[in-house]
Amino acid sequence: MVSAADLQLLILALLEQKPRHGYEIIKALEEHSSGFYAPSPGVIYPALTYLEEIGHASVAAEGTKKLYSLTETGAAYLADHRAQADAMLGQLARIGEKVARAKQFFRGGEDMEGDDADASSNMRAARRNLKLALLEKQDATPEEQRRIIDILVRAAKEIRGQQ
Repeated sequence: MVSAADLQLLILALLEQKPRHGYEIIKALEEHSSGFYAPSPGVIYPALTYLEEIGHASVAAEGTKKLYSLTETGAAYLADHRAQADAMLGQLARIGEKVARAKQFFRGGEDMEGDDADASSNMRAARRNLKLALLEKQDATPEEQRRIIDILVRAAKEIRGQQ
């Protein structure tokens, strides 16, 4: 998903906000990306160990857990690479939002009630019907494909109110 160096930079940016346990870092990245990116412990903990070894993070034992904090050296490194860290965090957030919107679209608003749920159910049925019709025509002649494209273009314009 991200390179080791990029992940380390993301971790430093999160540690700048507050000291965290490894699991909290995983959850923070998952939340920041709306569930799109959740690195595994097998990726996070080696990265944390490396950041500790090079002096960018410090670790304190908290019972059976380790609490990681940003060091001055890590803060300086992060400051030098701030634009890259901010860009990556922004990109994760944007991708996560797009994936969340796509999931909502394909879910079709399953969490709605009453008239909204009926309309949503009808919308899902209409989408399924269109998909099936297009699948049935996937081997259509070039002329038939042009006719279908014209219909879809007109329908999209009408849906958008651009008649």
